[in-house]
Amino acid sequence: MSRAKPEDDEYWNSSKYRAFTFEDDDDEFSRLKESKRAVNSMLVDDDEDDVEDVERVSWSGEPVESISWSVKETASSIRSGSEQGFPRIDTTPSLSKQGSGYSLSSLFKAFSESSVRAYAPELRRPRSDGKDFVSDLSLDETIRRMQKGRGFSLEKFRSLQDKLLLLDKAVSAHDGNVITAVLIYLKRSLSKEILFRELMSREVALRHYIHFLKETGEQKLLMDLLKALGRTEDMALMQYKEHLNIKDEGRRKDFLKSCLSLPFSQDDAAHVQDHYTLLERQIIIEEYDKKAVTDVFKKFPRKASILNMPIITTLYYSCFYHYGELEGTFSSPSNIRKTFRISEKQYILTALGARAKLRSWSDVDSLFNTKNWLGYTKKRSPIAFHRVVDILQKNSAPVQVLQDYVNLIDDPELKLSVALKYKCHDVIINTYRDLKDRQLLVSYRDKLEQDSPEYRKIQELLSNGQVRWKN
Repeated sequence: MSRAKPEDDEYWNSSKYRAFTFEDDDDEFSRLKESKRAVNSMLVDDDEDDVEDVERVSWSGEPVESISWSVKETASSIRSGSEQGFPRIDTTPSLSKQGSGYSLSSLFKAFSESSVRAYAPELRRPRSDGKDFVSDLSLDETIRRMQKGRGFSLEKFRSLQDKLLLLDKAVSAHDGNVITAVLIYLKRSLSKEILFRELMSREVALRHYIHFLKETGEQKLLMDLLKALGRTEDMALMQYKEHLNIKDEGRRKDFLKSCLSLPFSQDDAAHVQDHYTLLERQIIIEEYDKKAVTDVFKKFPRKASILNMPIITTLYYSCFYHYGELEGTFSSPSNIRKTFRISEKQYILTALGARAKLRSWSDVDSLFNTKNWLGYTKKRSPIAFHRVVDILQKNSAPVQVLQDYVNLIDDPELKLSVALKYKCHDVIINTYRDLKDRQLLVSYRDKLEQDSPEYRKIQELLSNGQVRWKN
């Protein structure tokens, strides 16, 4: 008989199995580890000795913090600086983000409709023809392994009762990722009618499902769900949101027109109507202005299109390029103000900024000039005059224009403070004169250049014997 080769000796003298002993570690768990090593050794080399390697399923990324669904952001994309929008639906769940081994964002990628089908066989089959370990886990153990990001299988939960019990256990675990993973399985294994019916009585799961459909962009299914829930206004708002995906302005206008018949609330219906009317008007203005050759367009060429701009931006554009046009024209500021119910205060602020930018001080005056019943003209403003002065100064208004509006400030201390800030010398000198304060006047004179008009004016006041100074 030939002598066995060294490698043959090593083969016959080694074993992947341990003999039976009464040691403390020779329990069911240890035998499971030994069996796992033996099975895995037939497939791949594995240095890990932990039972968690049966098939590790892990997710990385930031943990989900809160899951909420709101249609307010639909409207906010077209509203102006105040960020007004549709009423937010309160869907804030009381979920804990602790104890989760994976993130919702990665979960959507790992458990998309296509990847679930491809991934599920791997979850059910721990790399061998041996005993299916993960499929034999209890419901509670399955939930715990999902929370830790370890291997699991949901295929054993086949009856409707088992699936609903699984969903309820996931909700009780207060882990948004686990809830979403179970919902993805139910979405794949139940008809939408049954799933919708069962979610109606499970508020937390319903909120997660709505959020999941929104994140994955399944708009049709989301619309069907909202319709089944009787939330027609929410369904209308979701359909309205689709205008954001339409790039061509003509097609977007037609789409908005079709949305006018949707079952919005009264306030939201008015908003959608305004959106449609605004875009319709912007298209007309844009078509005309891109070919305009008037002086204002030559001196101040347009830097951007007016299309899809907010209402206040459109009003500013109109005050800048179309001020003074007849009220009947689409592009006139007065027509835009009337059509979109813009308040007097907002209109004055917007027009003031536009006309001051053009240094059209006569137009600025006309914004504040009013006549009383005797026919006298006086200046009146819905905004404080010190704010008017600030806006004028930022647009490099002449000192005389600033002084005219500083004098309209009622509060003497505020008037003096603004005058000092912007060096309105005449206002400062007259204020000190009215206060009969000789010392302040002398002190201010010393800060001025000699022989300047302001310096000479103070000198004349100080030498005037008719003024009775208090100091």
